[in-house]
Amino acid sequence: MRVFLTGASGFIGSAVVAELLGAGHEVVGLARADSSAEAISAAGAEIQRGDLDDLDSLRTGAECSDGVIHLAYVHDFSKFEDNARIDQRAIDAIGEALSGSDRPFVIANGTLMLAAGGRAATEEDGGDPAARLGRRLNEQLLLGLADSGVRSASLRLPPTVHGERDHGFVPMIIGIAREKGVSAYVGDGSNRWPAVHRLDAASLFRLALEQAPAGSVLHGVGEEGVPIREVAEVIGRHLEVPVASISAEQAPEHFGFLGAFIGADSPASSALTRARFGWQPSQPGLIDDLEQGHYFEVAAAA
Repeated sequence: MRVFLTGASGFIGSAVVAELLGAGHEVVGLARADSSAEAISAAGAEIQRGDLDDLDSLRTGAECSDGVIHLAYVHDFSKFEDNARIDQRAIDAIGEALSGSDRPFVIANGTLMLAAGGRAATEEDGGDPAARLGRRLNEQLLLGLADSGVRSASLRLPPTVHGERDHGFVPMIIGIAREKGVSAYVGDGSNRWPAVHRLDAASLFRLALEQAPAGSVLHGVGEEGVPIREVAEVIGRHLEVPVASISAEQAPEHFGFLGAFIGADSPASSALTRARFGWQPSQPGLIDDLEQGHYFEVAAAA
């Protein structure tokens, strides 16, 4: 299968490139910058020049492929609405190019705060049906492409997709602990975040591309819920800083924008995904990955 992949040079995307090539697929990666193009080429994939604002390039990449995986997203948290609209336009353009073809179109979404009350979110949870903006709405738009002859699938990822070269929430939390001189958690720290290793996530993206029926939702969750206090304790030990509880009221000042959900109890299940697609995560869990030390080497060098 010839696969068009946005975000091909990213933390998750580069693992997906390797997974697809290893399974015998051809990969064409979207590249905006020269550095991205070089990384994609070095990995053994072809290059499609363009970015998420270049809708013609997205259409061309989709039209010339047997399937699409869309991972690119602008992670500027100060421009939430703008970024959601960029993503929406990209999904619309790719969906238009694939319309009526029954070719697969897989996107990434998230599990954080999908279910309330500490219940583990499942693939059957749909989020807020009244959503008018954001990645939840974009997921609804993507799944609706099933009615237009597109084999659409949304693969929801935990807030902690971990592994070497991670530059997401965990490195941010480590950076805050280093800066503040304390590794903090909210309340008693029993609130849970799900997690998955990037290599396990990559294998599920391949399975979704190959197998997922139109309108599917998959959960790329390796661990249903890791207590945030355990994460804080590992960070404190490696940085040799104290570990302490802070109140929910103190969280925004201490964690910045992360304070809005660092105290959320937001576990998620992947039981249905595992049963339907035979996915079996095999990489280290979040705590074991942190204990290997590479997160702290990267933070120290930054």
